[in-house]
Amino acid sequence: MTTHGGFEPVFCTIVPPHVLDKLAQAEDSALAGPARRTLERDAFERTQRRLTTVIGATAVAAAADGKPQRTVHDARHGTDLPGHKVRGEGDKPGKDATVNRAYAGLGATFELLLKAYQRDSIDGNGLPLNATVHYDREYNNAFWNGEQMVFGDGDGEIFLDFTIPIDVIGHELVHGVTQYTANLTYFGQPGALNESVSDVFGSLIKQYTLGQTAAEADWLIGAGLLAPRVTGKALRSMKEPGTAYDDDVLGKDPQPATMDDYVRTGRDNGGVHINSGIPNHAFYLAATALGGHAWERAGLIWYDVLTGGELKQQAMFADFATLTVKAARERFGDGEELDAVSKAWEQVGVRTL
Repeated sequence: MTTHGGFEPVFCTIVPPHVLDKLAQAEDSALAGPARRTLERDAFERTQRRLTTVIGATAVAAAADGKPQRTVHDARHGTDLPGHKVRGEGDKPGKDATVNRAYAGLGATFELLLKAYQRDSIDGNGLPLNATVHYDREYNNAFWNGEQMVFGDGDGEIFLDFTIPIDVIGHELVHGVTQYTANLTYFGQPGALNESVSDVFGSLIKQYTLGQTAAEADWLIGAGLLAPRVTGKALRSMKEPGTAYDDDVLGKDPQPATMDDYVRTGRDNGGVHINSGIPNHAFYLAATALGGHAWERAGLIWYDVLTGGELKQQAMFADFATLTVKAARERFGDGEELDAVSKAWEQVGVRTL
């Protein structure tokens, strides 16, 4: 597996550690137990990624040009990956809705990348897309481990099945796109950009699948994932960072919308899931200012930056913002696209260089 700037072991989860930490402190053991076990499992998987050395290209056959090559496995509530193959490319849907949703989500991500950005799978070269469902027991997360997608079923009390929101599937797969392109370091501002890029394109995959304009979209990440007892609507909001949930068990969504509220912390790899709210909000502002389908203009600009070769692994918010302004001008000239992108970063307090 080769990446821009060399290979960096990747382990990226959709549910941030601070959410699971809060849940693990709940007085109700039925809530705290699954959260603690999920944190332990995540720590183990993260360590495994660091111990794994990947040399050269991935030894798998590429799919035919422009066609996905999907395989869904069932871990049967164990943790051995990839598990038992239950659906391959072209196979008809089975009775397991989780398998069918995972298969469809892999396909939706592949389709947006191909149709909107002429990218053949996450590596640009037809990489097969593999997923494992029913991972572990009451596992409250989904992750990309550098090679494949993995989905838990949730505990049924706080989190439901992680294949339900298509943007969660897209979010995790786009960590793969970042891995094969800019390979943004997973710490601090570069890590928050890494998370934000996944939220941006995860949301665009959902909007593309639903045929929504920027004005019609809810701009939520993980809507449908929270169980009915939770006071909240999603994991994150790109429209209004900090408002996705406010729950007596989960606490309040800590995401800032602007640099005025930037969070300095050593937790969560320097707050990668928290401060991603700032570039997320910038994208929302640019996309809604432009109107129409967000994947077409705003999405193209962000994609150009991610894949253009100028984005450094250690890029800060200002570096990314500056490159989006440059990309807007190069692709669209000195028009409304440039104006919308420049104003969006100004509104969230990120100065372009």
